[in-house]
Amino acid sequence: MCFLYSAPTEPNHIGRRNTINIGNYPLTVGTARVTLFVGRKRTNTMPRQPKVKRPKMTRYTFKDFERQFPTDDACLEWLKNYLYPDGIFCDTCRKVTKHHRVASRKSYSCQHCGNHVHPTANTIYHKSSTSLRTWFHAIYLMASTRCGISAKQLERETGVTYTTAWRMFKQIRKMLEENHEPLSGRVEVDETYVGGYRRGGKKGRAASEHKTIVAGAVDRQGHVIARVIPDIFTSTLEPFVQERVLPSTIVYTDEHTSYRRLNSLGYDHRRIHHTQKVYVIGDKHTNTIEGFWSLVKNGLRGVNHSVSAKYLQTYMNEYAFRYNRRFDTTPMFESFLTQVRKSCH
Repeated sequence: MCFLYSAPTEPNHIGRRNTINIGNYPLTVGTARVTLFVGRKRTNTMPRQPKVKRPKMTRYTFKDFERQFPTDDACLEWLKNYLYPDGIFCDTCRKVTKHHRVASRKSYSCQHCGNHVHPTANTIYHKSSTSLRTWFHAIYLMASTRCGISAKQLERETGVTYTTAWRMFKQIRKMLEENHEPLSGRVEVDETYVGGYRRGGKKGRAASEHKTIVAGAVDRQGHVIARVIPDIFTSTLEPFVQERVLPSTIVYTDEHTSYRRLNSLGYDHRRIHHTQKVYVIGDKHTNTIEGFWSLVKNGLRGVNHSVSAKYLQTYMNEYAFRYNRRFDTTPMFESFLTQVRKSCH
């Protein structure tokens, strides 16, 4: 690649044209012609897509949180109204009856038979000695940042012990697991390795023996699925794709051999050859899923520093949940809070 600069000229007294130097820095003053020569055509350029104006998420501040949930009673009342929107069904009376709050415990009593109903039963709040408002505060803090917060930070913010903070976050992440419908359209599939780098060790797929492997699939409309897997063999990656991607879907992957039979399984398989330093050819790329991996790794590195393989899936649930709702208008805190229904039996 080279640049050719042509300075402005003017005729001299015998008709020839002399080059004029304008100032000390010719390229900063006057007009000039710059010609760019490129040795070969770049293969990592992606066609420019028109910008899509997306709706913004409704703002929900800490003042809004304090106004909506000032006490434990307000939190319990919200939980009761959310879990029983049509009223509480009394198992004794065999019908929906009016229930009144019991002052001495976290329950509501039927006005006819006195049967007690506990809204926190079979939820992540069940039999917890931590106040309900502290739970809601932890969910607010977790939902208000792009990559969440650490248990140590929750300990400093709420005054609970580190053990309690860590357990609360584990329970919250557990309820963020989603059962997605299979993806379709244009789907990118890739795998990544999560774990620290050993000095002098190998990089990439060769370092998998010391790291945890995560497989991911994302459609270009913005929904992602991420699952911890034991290995990157064909016997593992093919079922992952078949379970989470509909047949006849366009599937983009790198050149890893475990994806070689996707065409025979009914997919329109298109590869991009990363080993040849080719990353984009037209609409063929895996940049969307690579962007998600970058978000996850930067978040884990900056917030949590280290995550064990045993609990990595719960962290993936959190990042995927937040990623899948980044274009929603509903506040992220409300999206987190309403997931409590999934942990009820």
